[in-house]
Amino acid sequence: MANTPESPNTGTTRIVAGESASKPKRRRTLEIGLAVGLVLLIGAGAAVASAVSQNNQAAPAPTTTPAAELKLGYFSNVTHGPALVGTSQGLIAKELGETKLSTQVFNAGPAAIEALNAGAIDATYIGPNPAINSFVKSKGESISIIAGAASGGAQLVVKPEITSAADLKGKILSSPQLGGTQDVALRAWLGDQGFKTNTDGSGDVNINPTENAQSLKLFQDGKLDGAWLPEPWASRLVLEAGAKVLVDEKDLWENGDFTTTILIVNKKFAAEHPETVKALLKGHVESVNWLNSASAEEKATTINAVLKDTAGKPLPANVIERALQNIKFTTDPLAGTYNKLLEDGVKAGTTQKADINGIFDLRTLNEVEGKKTSAAGLGQD
Repeated sequence: MANTPESPNTGTTRIVAGESASKPKRRRTLEIGLAVGLVLLIGAGAAVASAVSQNNQAAPAPTTTPAAELKLGYFSNVTHGPALVGTSQGLIAKELGETKLSTQVFNAGPAAIEALNAGAIDATYIGPNPAINSFVKSKGESISIIAGAASGGAQLVVKPEITSAADLKGKILSSPQLGGTQDVALRAWLGDQGFKTNTDGSGDVNINPTENAQSLKLFQDGKLDGAWLPEPWASRLVLEAGAKVLVDEKDLWENGDFTTTILIVNKKFAAEHPETVKALLKGHVESVNWLNSASAEEKATTINAVLKDTAGKPLPANVIERALQNIKFTTDPLAGTYNKLLEDGVKAGTTQKADINGIFDLRTLNEVEGKKTSAAGLGQD
């Protein structure tokens, strides 16, 4: 007990003989300093660990595995040639590997966008205006344009007695669907001619959005004066129903280049399954390359076989020949035309003014092709 530095009764320090009073003080000071430092170090480490834990909880690493299934939409139109070839020839399925490919056929863009936004499909071939409208309405959250598919192949065809724009006043015209690319083109062009049109069908010229096959029948029955249609429907009205071309849309664009069909993907799906999107683009690029290297007869035969399955019967040889002559298949979405497409949609009353910067993501396309396709400042390339 006599050699114990601290008394159990008082808790005070006792000085043992032969020991200086300053040593315990220095030792205790050192011990206290070490203890405080250790506490601070432990506390700092805990704070860092807590911060890392919180950050990890706030931004977990995304899962980017290949999708079990890719649900792809397209139209039964010649302008959707890359989809028709890519699905029928197995080019897309081959690149997808173990990912199952499911397809759904649509008549027009707004219906395909509705399915995409509802999760019924993951990607689709479509016209540019419904894609723009979806991007605008969702404030950039819904879709990304990842490639072009076709340019050209849309015309305003009318009864033979209609010889000028002035003759259209009071007439009944059709387009595939309200807000679709041809619908917007028709309304914007009529506006430039001084005509007023309304989305309810009223105005100086009545526009009734109608399924393509029904437009052909109505024109044959004399109940429709004309229609702004994609191929092969414009050619069908000309060659099967006696219509004539009043406006070829290529004449309204610089160098005759305007986008008819693009490939878009649901943004959430693309973020979760980038490998699947890359595989889709590989198959798409192969399809476009096949179309541009095949003979006219090969293209017509292959596309016609798919149209027979989706539409019930193949096109007459002269119809598909004329349709293919009006179309250029390309992976370039012609991004430089999109501000005008947006303006046309605003003019037509089917969309609103907006900033569409970010609508393109062409990085994977450029990686796959090994060349630069420009987003024209409207996204990533």
